[in-house]
Amino acid sequence: MALQPAAGVRDLNPREVEGNRRIADQLAAVYRLWGYQEVAPPSFERLDTLEAGGGIDGRELVRLASDEPLGLRPELTASIARAASTRLAERPRPLRLWAMGSTFRSSTAEGGSQRLHEQLQSGVELLGAQTAAADVELMRLLLAAAGALGLQEHHQPRLLVGHHGVLSALLRQLPEKQQGAARAALTNFDPLALAQLALPDSDRQRLGNLMRLRGEPAKVLYQLEQWLGPIPLLAELGETLAAVAPAAERLGVQLQLDPSFQPHFALYDGLVLKLVCQGQEVPVEIASGGRYDALVGRFCPEPSEAAGVGFGFDVGAVRELVAPAIESPSPVLVAYGNTHHLAAALDQLEALHQMGTCAELLSGACANQAEAEALGQARGCGRTLWIAP
Repeated sequence: MALQPAAGVRDLNPREVEGNRRIADQLAAVYRLWGYQEVAPPSFERLDTLEAGGGIDGRELVRLASDEPLGLRPELTASIARAASTRLAERPRPLRLWAMGSTFRSSTAEGGSQRLHEQLQSGVELLGAQTAAADVELMRLLLAAAGALGLQEHHQPRLLVGHHGVLSALLRQLPEKQQGAARAALTNFDPLALAQLALPDSDRQRLGNLMRLRGEPAKVLYQLEQWLGPIPLLAELGETLAAVAPAAERLGVQLQLDPSFQPHFALYDGLVLKLVCQGQEVPVEIASGGRYDALVGRFCPEPSEAAGVGFGFDVGAVRELVAPAIESPSPVLVAYGNTHHLAAALDQLEALHQMGTCAELLSGACANQAEAEALGQARGCGRTLWIAP
């Protein structure tokens, strides 16, 4: 019998489980305040749903052995978009939904073996609203949720913002046959691949400048306007970021516009987001999302309702960042001298519980109070209540 978990997953100890639960509760409280309702998408779906119209590489799906092509969900958005367009189709738009659950992905290790990855996610979806106001709401909600997590100044939170439409407009200035390779080089931040593109030196230089272009939104927008002109898309993006900037500043989150940024999954066709914090050694991505109108359109027969924007938090990544701030209450150990005192000890235990005090019972009689207190210290109890004559 194997004694280790499968490659790519890990066992969580009680402290980690409690940390996940507290973070999930903090996020859920914020979602509810903003009018979002909880849903529970299934853990497995048909593969064509999970692939999200080609937005998710089929090689990353964990497939199930079944009579029909099924797999475990790699993220929550596609399942919620499907449910919103079917079982929830009669509800008025916009739909404000949130969900939490495990997601599963597959990757190939260096030796060619398959590795599975499990992640606990919590996030929201705003469906049926095609307006810029929905983008602003989502970004403000993301900031409000981040503000409830106990992030500190040393975490240096940064909200990276990109836009699929802006990047596409920039790439349309290139020959069509080079646009795909240029997009891949930019989004992967691969200067070597960029240098190998069969393009004039002026185009390669501009793409190199674009790859390095990120920072304060007003400055980046100014440079983008030099390349694209004063197009409506840039004006709308500027208004969106201006509406978000005060909240970001208030919460100590640096707002950064990065035109070449695209998330891992190619679900998005508009605004894209990633919230990054500084970990102990390297930056850590704790949330990501964006607008995915085309994905909703695959399930929704009404074009005016084919709109969606959302984000998801990596609960485990958040826990690793704020773990020192998550302290479980130390329980009281209720100990007793002999079996005749068991009933009295249980009465005391329940009395503590009724007062809201965490308390646990010593599993057997103890010789004396000193021994009981030593056992309590070994178990991490805050104090020991001794029941004896």
